[in-house]
Amino acid sequence: VQLQAFGGGLVQAGGSLRLSCAASGRTLRNYDMGWFRQAPGKEREGVSILRNRESRTLNADSVKGRFTISRDNAKNMVYLQMNSLQPDDTAVYFCAAAKGRKITSTLWTIATYDYWGQGTLVTVSS
Repeated sequence: VQLQAFGGGLVQAGGSLRLSCAASGRTLRNYDMGWFRQAPGKEREGVSILRNRESRTLNADSVKGRFTISRDNAKNMVYLQMNSLQPDDTAVYFCAAAKGRKITSTLWTIATYDYWGQGTLVTVSS
């Protein structure tokens, strides 16, 4: 699976962006998906997770109520809708895919994922 994340950009605080993750090679419907981000000088952290079988979504506490992960199986795409963006959300955002059936708690771990997109930069100005 090859993943390509796009849709990042510069936005003012309080604004919205939708990130997209396009997949080629295999259908994403068989993968658990995650969005991660890495701010300058910080470790990469999980933001939102989408379980493939039950379509269950999970969000990090820092983005609950603001970010929504979703998928479009027909287009083989995964999205991250980001609302009420704040300067602390500034980071490079990555999409990732994990094959097989994973324990939910492990989906917050980078090593769980088998495929990664190249990242897209989101900058939120105050």
